[in-house]
Amino acid sequence: MTPTQAEARIAELTQQINHYNYLYYQEDKSEISDFEFDKLLEELIHLETEFPQFLKEDSPSQRVGGTITKEFETAVHETRMLSLGNTYSEEELLAFDERVAKGLEHRNFEYFCELKFDGVAISLVYENGKLSRAVTRGDGTRGDVVTENIRTIRNIPLSVLGSNIPERFEVRGEIFLPRKEFEKINTERLANGEALLANPRNAASGTVKMQDSAVVAKRRLNCYFYQLITDDEGIQHHDQAMTILENWGFNVSPTYEKCKSIQDVLVFIEKWREKRHQLPLDTDGVVLKVNSYEQRIELGFTAKIPRWAIAYKYQAESAESQLLSITYQVGRTGAITPVANLTPVQLAGTTVKRASLHNANEIERLGLHEGDTVFVEKGGEIIPKITAVAIEKRKSNAKAIQYISTCPECGSLLERKESEAKHYCPNSQSCPPQLLGRIEHFVHKRAMDIDSLGTERIRALIDQGYIIDFADIYELELKKDALLGLELNQDQYQKTDEGMLYIALHKALFSLTEGIPLSSIVKFLDENKSKALGEILKSFKDFVRESKKKVAQNIGTIQLLENLLLSYPFPKIEDYLPVPIVLSLLIGKQVGMSKLKEVASRKSTLHGIMLELNIDLTQDQEDKIKKLKSNTFQEGVISNMLEGIKVSKSQPFEKVLFALGIRNIGENTAQILAKAFKNIETLKNANSEKLLEINGIGETLVNSLHEFFADKENLTIIDRLKAHGLNFEIEEVERVLESNKLEGMKILASGKLNHFKRDEIIDFIESNGGQYIKSVSKNIDFIIEGEDMGPSKKEKAVKLGVKLISEEEFMIMVGKEI
Repeated sequence: MTPTQAEARIAELTQQINHYNYLYYQEDKSEISDFEFDKLLEELIHLETEFPQFLKEDSPSQRVGGTITKEFETAVHETRMLSLGNTYSEEELLAFDERVAKGLEHRNFEYFCELKFDGVAISLVYENGKLSRAVTRGDGTRGDVVTENIRTIRNIPLSVLGSNIPERFEVRGEIFLPRKEFEKINTERLANGEALLANPRNAASGTVKMQDSAVVAKRRLNCYFYQLITDDEGIQHHDQAMTILENWGFNVSPTYEKCKSIQDVLVFIEKWREKRHQLPLDTDGVVLKVNSYEQRIELGFTAKIPRWAIAYKYQAESAESQLLSITYQVGRTGAITPVANLTPVQLAGTTVKRASLHNANEIERLGLHEGDTVFVEKGGEIIPKITAVAIEKRKSNAKAIQYISTCPECGSLLERKESEAKHYCPNSQSCPPQLLGRIEHFVHKRAMDIDSLGTERIRALIDQGYIIDFADIYELELKKDALLGLELNQDQYQKTDEGMLYIALHKALFSLTEGIPLSSIVKFLDENKSKALGEILKSFKDFVRESKKKVAQNIGTIQLLENLLLSYPFPKIEDYLPVPIVLSLLIGKQVGMSKLKEVASRKSTLHGIMLELNIDLTQDQEDKIKKLKSNTFQEGVISNMLEGIKVSKSQPFEKVLFALGIRNIGENTAQILAKAFKNIETLKNANSEKLLEINGIGETLVNSLHEFFADKENLTIIDRLKAHGLNFEIEEVERVLESNKLEGMKILASGKLNHFKRDEIIDFIESNGGQYIKSVSKNIDFIIEGEDMGPSKKEKAVKLGVKLISEEEFMIMVGKEI
């Protein structure tokens, strides 16, 4: 590609990516998949790398992050970021309005109203049209500088174009995590057995302060702006300022409205009481401000809050539901999370069928009994919470809920440490969800880099017995014929606390009926999601009649399903059916219910059940079983997966060492150990003294290494991995030094350097005979002090008496031209 062609393609890609970002963040629309979007971004980054002369500061590629910030500096706000007074009542709002009228001595004023978003306040400073600094609210006077993280948020302008742009201005807004992005994160945390984030606000707050801006970029934060601070005296009203921000490309909430009186404000509040649940983020009230800036100055402030603004907060919603059953989910760390299955109830604009119970303590605190009527609240959580029990509605013979004692995935006895609330499955080696986490780590891009082994494929291979440890991955080649037909996606399944397998209702109805498309069934269920299972099946028969597709046969099958559900009292899980019930309708004459129940309590997929049953099926039965299954491994998928596994054998020793998942050994530590000990045998045989000689290695890590190598199973796996050709020794590459000017020196660079990127300064120091040190210690010869060096790091250096030199002094020392 010529430079001219590259420039044109970069401009085209920039326009496309900005367009898709605008649709996604401003209008909540997606015209292309995440995969297609990532491919466009990859192409742009590739072209800008090859033709750096066309890389612009506001390119979409500059939002992918990658900066690591160990400590955030603080900065003073030029204009204090204020708190607002709160009210929950109409009477207090009317009283506020009276105070405004009294303070102004007239009623010639209007309000600017907008929803109060549950996010993180941020201040952005623009200089010469470019984003120069982003600071959190902090205590209102001083906040943390988080500029690199904020640059990754795709709907925050990196530069502002247009006429009459002030040389310097400040914009304030609320950073938030859209509900659907929050749900993705919490779904992953639930699968990992990690504590769920309480709400999107906490998630947004934690993300803004993350050290790695590349991780921030993946979280897809968003921002609504609500204030412009500038010296432009022509801006006299708040609505005028918001129009200017919109014209400059800032994302202003579409919920705002100018109200001429407090009665109009009350109408606005009622209009949004239910409508707010349709927004992509959580809201907890309405903010009203006097619109005129001049009148705001006249009204002034109390000691803590402005007299010209107040926030009205909506009351939290609660609803009654019935406890149907409790399922226990095993995370990737072995943590057990109980989830209550409830009769459907409307809450905060959504149908709720499940609620988190967190741990055994919570079940005990609530005093839960089977079939209890419970009160449920939703305050932004992915899974709502049970707040209380209606004891007066409890049945006299109801049994108290007993927490499980064995793992629902592998049957191991659960453990619980005295200091912890959660129960854990101790079977870290072979409990499927825990093994999934270990295998995911092993194949990660920064470890063995097997991108053809995604989570769905790994989970399928584990649950169906093809992978039990790392070495099994490299033996899949011998089993490729048996892989054909394995189910890929298992999201359609659920398990009870006794391990009984359930399947999603939409898949069951699709399999049991004929002539009705799956998409029609999914649409029907979505329209009836507020109903309980019995009502849904009754309505489904009416739906079958309306469809006019094999009406008598399909209705007859649904009636048989209803009868079986009454005859066999399985625990109830809304939106799911017990697999033995469904299979009984398909193959009941060949296999009894007791056998189906026994197998379905041990297997995790239909594929696994059918393999064990090993019965001859008619073509019609095979077709219906196939409709029940999810997508399956096909020849192309298998070939792609095996090729990725084969290529991974070339990964260097330090990557393999990191992939083994030894506790407390991260990517950097694996590199240090590989460099110091050269091969796995030397590392295995190293005593504590030898290990502790290595800079950055402490007692905790030494204990982890000894513990790992003392396990014979780990040694067996390493031997098997060696036999498959993985690298367990470092490839020695003789390094030719540019000079020995830094020989014997231990050096650290901190802050932004003008002549080196982060990796470049490390390579430069080492190629001139020096040793690069990653943290401040008294053993360092000197620190190269770059721009914006962290104050705490500098303070520590001064305290330890470590010499600080400028980048210019360093360049002179090594004989480089400035």
